Parts: sequence; C-alpha cells; structure tokens
Amino acid sequence: MPDENVQMTVDGELLRERRERRGLSRAALGGLVGRSEDWVKKIERGDRPVRSLTMLVNLGRVLGCQDVNELTRADVSVPISDGGKVTHPGVPSLRAAIHSPLFGGAGTPEDIGHLAGRVRQAWDIWHRAREQRTAVAAVLPGLIETGRATVRASEGAEKRRASVILAETYALAQQYAAHTVEPELYWVIVDRARMCAEQADDPIALASAAWIVGNGLRVAGHTEEALQMVADAADTLRPQLEGGSDRLRGMFGSLCLHAAVTAAQDGRDGDAWRWHGEADQTARALGRYAHPWTMFGQGNVSVHAVTIGADLHTPGIALQQLTTTDPASIPSLERRSRLYLDAAKAEHVRKEKASALQYLRLAYDVSPEAVRYVPSGRALAVDLKRTATGALSHVAHQLAEDIGVAA
Repeated sequence: MPDENVQMTVDGELLRERRERRGLSRAALGGLVGRSEDWVKKIERGDRPVRSLTMLVNLGRVLGCQDVNELTRADVSVPISDGGKVTHPGVPSLRAAIHSPLFGGAGTPEDIGHLAGRVRQAWDIWHRAREQRTAVAAVLPGLIETGRATVRASEGAEKRRASVILAETYALAQQYAAHTVEPELYWVIVDRARMCAEQADDPIALASAAWIVGNGLRVAGHTEEALQMVADAADTLRPQLEGGSDRLRGMFGSLCLHAAVTAAQDGRDGDAWRWHGEADQTARALGRYAHPWTMFGQGNVSVHAVTIGADLHTPGIALQQLTTTDPASIPSLERRSRLYLDAAKAEHVRKEKASALQYLRLAYDVSPEAVRYVPSGRALAVDLKRTATGALSHVAHQLAEDIGVAA
C-alpha cells in the first residue's frame, strides 16, 4: 500500500548541487525568490522544509529545472512549464480599468447603496457560476470605474463607506486575477484594496485587507509574511468577537482559515490545525451564516480541512476529512470544486490514479474554470495524462483535453 504520509519538499543536497551548477551564491538564489541567504542555507542543511508548491516552482524555474521533482526526489511530477499562468479573455478589460486615468475616467458616481448591491451581486455570481471568471469579467471593469468615481465624488462618512465597497471590489478583482495576470497588475490590485481599506478607517475593512494582502504574499511563496499578516489581523479582531457582528466574526474566521492553510503550506502542522480549530469554533457559533465573499461558514471550514491535509502532504488525513464533508453544504461552486481538486491531489500522492482522475473530473464538472486557471490543477492533469496506462489513459487524455492541457 502506498505511504499515506509522502512528503514533497526540497532536498537540500539537490538544491545545493543545482545552485552551484548555475553559479549562484546562496544570497543570489535567495534574492531571486525573495528570500535571505540564511533561508537558503537552512534548506540546504535540511533545517527547514519547503512544501509550498509556489515556492517549489519558483526555485525550480530559477534553477532551470523542468519538473519540481528535480529538487525533491519525490515520485510526484509537477512540470514547471505547466505551472504558469493561463490568461483569461477578460484580462485586457480589467487591465484597462485598473490603469484608467485618475481624472476624467470612464466611471460615473453612483448611489452608494446601489453600488454596494451591485458588488454583493458580483460576489454572488463569483460563487454561484460554474464559469466564474467569465461571469464576473463582464461586470468587474465597470464596477471598478464606478467605484473609483463614487469615492472621488463622496466626502466624510460617505467617502469612507464608498472606500469599503471599492476595497471589496478590488478583493473580487484579486480572485479573478489570481494565476491569470502578470505579477505587476496583480500587486496593483492588492495595493489598491489595501489603500481603500486604510481610507475607510474601519477595523473590518482593514482586517479584510490583511486577508487580501495575505493571499498575495502566500501566492508569491512568502508564507511567513502572509501568516504574520493574517495572524496580526485576527488578534486585532479577537477582543471584539463577543457581541460583534456576524460580518466581523465571519472575517475573523476567514483570517483563521487563511492562517491555517498558510501554516500548512509552510509545513507547520500544529499551527495549521490550531488555527483550523479556532475557525471551526467560530463557524459553529455563527450557525448558517456565510461571509458574502470569503464564504466563511461551516461548509468552508470542512473544505479547508481537506486542503490542510493535502497541503501538509498527509493524504490519508485529507481523505478522512473528506468523508465527513457534505459537498452540498458548500454554497460556493468554486470552493466545492477546490474540495474535489484537493481530494484528487491526495489520491495522486497515494498513487491511486483512478481515484485521482475521478476527483479531478468531479472538480472540473463542478467548475471548469476553477481547475483550468489553477496551476496545480493543470499540473495534475498533465501528470495524470503522462502516467496513466491501460483503460485510464483514454480517460486521462480526455480530461486533459477538456481542461486545456492536452497538447
């Protein structure tokens, strides 16, 4: 039976050999991936694990690897060429809206209550649509331009309220932009969200901005900084939980889940499950409530338990968590698809190709774009297509074609 605790992490000796072959010092390699010389030294000495797929891909790309397993010795293939971004047809319109002129832009100020309703509806579309990127791409540029015009035209408390709404719009833009745009545009979106939250001078908005910035840091492989960001925000909200609004407690729980996944990606299993436990306690107290854009609630807590098990490379735990999760309890199709994608990853680590294909197909059927535009989903499809044999080969090739990685 396959080992249920297979770990995919950087092998220090392989990293050192690759680095020296490329003629890079530890300081130079660290600088290329946004880390320190000491960080590289600890990895090479085996004192620090690196399990973040993003960081594994970044290191592999800098060191000229074709596959992540050239740095891990693991029998799990993640082709680096397939771990990159796939652009979406709506990106040019979003880019134009983000870079539109500060003065005389296309947006027209709107009643703040009406604008807030449109943003809530856009978030609902993101979670309810199978093709969520395509669906929100039709409305997102206009919301950004209108939101900016409304903030400029408002004063005092109304300006702060409009800034909260615009921050929520940029948060949606970040979800859309993840894995589909150039890093520069992605970070402009993140910075705009943070700036709007600071202008709003609202604790929930600021905590939401920490969630947004933490996403960006984690995607870039900066797990330590991401964890510190969301942990500080959670600590700020914690004293206000008793008697706090559902929205405040929902954001607190969202930060806890963010911290849990970030800790898992950094190999900190104790911290990951501790944060998850706090999120679970918060969700139970909230009952049927779900945060309007993070979807924090009991169903989402269950999804993250599977994610944590997968990110810790403990597939047995991930699949055990899956057995206690009711997919119908997850109101977001994007999150439901992630549940099946994480299950597919866990089965892939166990070398159960038939089950991995089944879960990956479920993930795709629930939301094609939640797989097609996620690098780990594309990489998994590529590897299953490459390694599946016999009757599974046709199934794997058909699924890869559907996802868009058949070539």
